[in-house]
Amino acid sequence: MVDGIALSDVFESPLVEESVDVELVGKVILFNDEFHTFDEVIEQIIKATGCTLSKAEALTWQVHSQGRAMVYEGDFNECIRVSSVLEEIALRTQIEV
Repeated sequence: MVDGIALSDVFESPLVEESVDVELVGKVILFNDEFHTFDEVIEQIIKATGCTLSKAEALTWQVHSQGRAMVYEGDFNECIRVSSVLEEIALRTQIEV
């Protein structure tokens, strides 16, 4: 109590219930190597991401010419799955948040 006034009379402490759904978004980066053929990489990108043949070919060319490419962006759990499928044939990946 301050000067005869109860602090509870001055300050209310409302109960606030908030729920915030946070979706963690990530990116799967695929790195170039000297061991896999273009066809192997294209096939695995399609298997991992479900993209079209032409998109997989473009991504494979980007990996080859630039050393790396972002092959998937989305939900973090899906990034883990995509990365795992790519790594089934020992492709090198990285997930960025």
